[in-house]
Amino acid sequence: MEEYGGGDLLSEAMGSGARVILVEDCVEAPAAFVLHLLLKRAFAGAGAAAFLALSQPFSHYDRILRKMRVVEANWTGENAGKFIIMIDDISLLEVAARGSINDVLDFLHYCVTLTSEMNCSLVILTHEDIYSSEDNMGLLVHLRYIADLVIKAAPLSTGLAADVHGQLSVVNKCVFSEQREQTLGYGSA
Repeated sequence: MEEYGGGDLLSEAMGSGARVILVEDCVEAPAAFVLHLLLKRAFAGAGAAAFLALSQPFSHYDRILRKMRVVEANWTGENAGKFIIMIDDISLLEVAARGSINDVLDFLHYCVTLTSEMNCSLVILTHEDIYSSEDNMGLLVHLRYIADLVIKAAPLSTGLAADVHGQLSVVNKCVFSEQREQTLGYGSA
């Protein structure tokens, strides 16, 4: 995958100006690497991020950013780049809200309002297998509705391969105000 805005589908989709980005994964195909790429894009452009509902300790994200060679810049107090509100695992917000989907939806509505008022992005990771039953489908349907860009990681339909771990489906609702879906493979480089 090229670094920034190259010819690949994921870079094209991430550069589309999407304000709300939903990243869906499952146990067989984790998509945490997409969050890492979005963080790298934000920090590379003198941006910043606010982490909410972290599924990993903060030191994990620090190690990932160091591995990706994102160095700390001298902050002037002014955010010149892209600001990202990152929710790494929406199910943790649901736990914090004591199972109240309505409280989570109210909070998400507030975050979506912030994206337009503060010119920032909201990135949400959800695990599709948690919300795949009919009882829990409401939150996933709402997340898909508010998202400008949906990036879904899934296992390969042909089975495992040595260098490809799964496939990403990208639904971009921003492009020409019409929905566009494309699929690409991902794996170790």
